Amino acid sequence: MDMYDSGHFYDRLQVLEPEDAPLDRQERLRAMERPLLAWYGSRARSLPWRDDPQPYRVWISEIMLQQTRVEAVKPYFERFMEAFPSVRDLAETEDDHLMKMWEGLGYYNRARNLKAAAKMVMEEYGGCLPASFEDLIRLPGIGSYTAGAIASIAFNQPLPAVDGNVLRVISRILGDREDIKKASVKTGMEQELKAVMPADEASHYNQGLIEIGALVCIPGGEPKCSECPLASVCLTKKNGWWKEIPYKSPAKARKIEKRTVFIIEYQDKVAIHKRPPKGLLAALYELPNVLGYPGSEEVPEVLGLEPEAVEQLIPLPSAKHVFSHVEWHMSGYRVVLRQKEDGAGWDFAEGPEAVRDPALAREPALAREPALAREPALAQEPASVQKQDRAGDWFMVSRKEVEEKYALPNAFQAYTSLIG
Repeated sequence: MDMYDSGHFYDRLQVLEPEDAPLDRQERLRAMERPLLAWYGSRARSLPWRDDPQPYRVWISEIMLQQTRVEAVKPYFERFMEAFPSVRDLAETEDDHLMKMWEGLGYYNRARNLKAAAKMVMEEYGGCLPASFEDLIRLPGIGSYTAGAIASIAFNQPLPAVDGNVLRVISRILGDREDIKKASVKTGMEQELKAVMPADEASHYNQGLIEIGALVCIPGGEPKCSECPLASVCLTKKNGWWKEIPYKSPAKARKIEKRTVFIIEYQDKVAIHKRPPKGLLAALYELPNVLGYPGSEEVPEVLGLEPEAVEQLIPLPSAKHVFSHVEWHMSGYRVVLRQKEDGAGWDFAEGPEAVRDPALAREPALAREPALAREPALAQEPASVQKQDRAGDWFMVSRKEVEEKYALPNAFQAYTSLIG
């Protein structure tokens, strides 16, 4: 029986550091190997990509795990693999379908890079993910950590995979106080780990370090040193430095943006809008929204509507969404459009292609219906509602389409959850 799988042997493998002969850096790192591998063999969590570590599955999981917790990723991973079981399926999918399958994970550029990388794998590597670090790092969305993780976990190559968890664990082991946000610190750590990495156990070694960082040497709280297989060689444990190490320089203050979000409803449909192809949440669908907090009397103007088009205007609760560099502080309105007196339907723009039509885009939001929409040139805008503050061209879709077809980012979750 493999000793790493047969029980809690790590506690008997702890390296006892002599008081009169402290270990140097490389000795301290080398001393991690046996207890780390034994601990991982007995304590590793069962995860879908770990239980079946095919290269494609490892790649998808590593991209999903960037900026996202393991437990949150698991259901999305299963759904994604069902939708795109192969590199070819991913390379050939429609963008809107890909975004819908990614909906809820955030950081949507990760999904775009996945598709671009899948195309490259199909064209240059015959549909098989390359095994070498040099080839992996050429793929869109793959940096040094992800390349090292795929190469070691899927192909067992002796390459380090240094993420935030590993930066924290190794900084504490070595008692390093350098800023872990600096690229030079990460590069130096990669070089030191590469020098001591076991040639035939790279997969378990890297995953073990990551697992200790996730479960034992945790961020944002006191580490569980009594459970750590590396405690006997950890300078931070020995000296009680866990509140000081790792050191991370303070983040810059985020910009605050005030926004108003509109749930525009007509019968069984709701309005959505497609964002520009570049920038924050690029090319994703959203609820119509504007900068600032227009008053209720200004809402029809903001939406390009005559006031009599609105049957109900209902204030919605405030909400906040935090991006890496900006915070949205949002208010909202539910805008219920009235039924025409003759019972006929309004002539709404429907579908994103209609919105992209330049001739249509010059018309007000309720396309070709002068009874509801003003010509912008004739409108008397309130001073607080400038032309660039309008909600833009929006189109109507069914509630079922919102659920099944169009990807709306988590930034709007407080309001999409209110769509009846």
